Amino acid sequence: MSGSARVTPRQEVRFCRSVDDVTIAYAVHGSGPPLVIDACWLSHLQYDWESPVWRHYLTELGKVATVYRFDERGHGLSDRDVHDHSLEVRVADLEAVVRHAGLERFSVLAMSQGGPVTVEYAVRHPEQIARLVFYGSHPGPHALSLPEDEDLDEAFTQLIKVGWERPTPEFRRVFTYLMIPGATEEQMGWLDELQRRAVTADVAISARRQRGEADVSDLLGSVAAPTLVIHSLRDRMNNFAYARFLASHIPGARLVGLESDNHILLEDEPAWPAFLREVTEFLAEDAPATDGDELRDVLSAREIEVLSLAARGHDNAEIAAELTLSVRTVERHLQNIYDKLDLHGKAARTGAVTRLLADR
Repeated sequence: MSGSARVTPRQEVRFCRSVDDVTIAYAVHGSGPPLVIDACWLSHLQYDWESPVWRHYLTELGKVATVYRFDERGHGLSDRDVHDHSLEVRVADLEAVVRHAGLERFSVLAMSQGGPVTVEYAVRHPEQIARLVFYGSHPGPHALSLPEDEDLDEAFTQLIKVGWERPTPEFRRVFTYLMIPGATEEQMGWLDELQRRAVTADVAISARRQRGEADVSDLLGSVAAPTLVIHSLRDRMNNFAYARFLASHIPGARLVGLESDNHILLEDEPAWPAFLREVTEFLAEDAPATDGDELRDVLSAREIEVLSLAARGHDNAEIAAELTLSVRTVERHLQNIYDKLDLHGKAARTGAVTRLLADR
């Protein structure tokens, strides 16, 4: 293995059968309270780990939750030659994954096209849902009459027919640019290739058409779980208006707008740590209770003080002033905390704060 090679975290891939005998592939990784990711339009359980677009989601969410994610029927490692993508069978797919995994109560992260399925499931099975997060999502692609969406719909179908399976990515790049306009060429190239690997053109067209018929707007008022709606303000794939609609119709929902143009947040943009902080702190409210001594067995009293102030939203300068320390000393304490908790990268601070909140 070369020095630049990445090690894929351990995940377990499993298979279950849906109501119509279609095989659905799902994977489990991470540790913590169970979090089911309701499948977005394009996924591949194995290929996603290689991705400079998706890898940071999988890695960081796996540090705060046991993540269950699945390939939508017709996509990835699930049965591919499938043409029934109605809302009813997609809900049945989610039910099959939950049942096979033995989950009794869990949170759901509904990404993009997963919104209608998640709403329908949450209303049918309220006793199972601990918390809901809608990210870049909607209650149905035509729940709002947005002229630009209607104008583009037929054009997208023609693009898929003509260029989806071509070896060169010119046609697929249209979708890539809408999802990650702020990406590097490497990141765009990866998403170009994911489209071709994840699903055939015929299935992509069939799934897109049937997803367009789903609309659960009338069910939003019956969603009972605590809900976070988080969405890029300038999302070009799903307009921010959908987020406002979700948050204003789900009782008690909280809306967070992210300063980004990207439908899929990239690891190096400022909106990514904001997203991770919001989601991890929201999920931490249902983290298992402990005796409060776990972190104190690992961290010093001063490190607990520093981390407690960070959890209250203080930056390093504010922590230094509060504790009469230098900023460099605060930075050293924080690095010691990250090392002791085996946290790395841009999300280390959020991960440490989440651990502290879970221990209280």
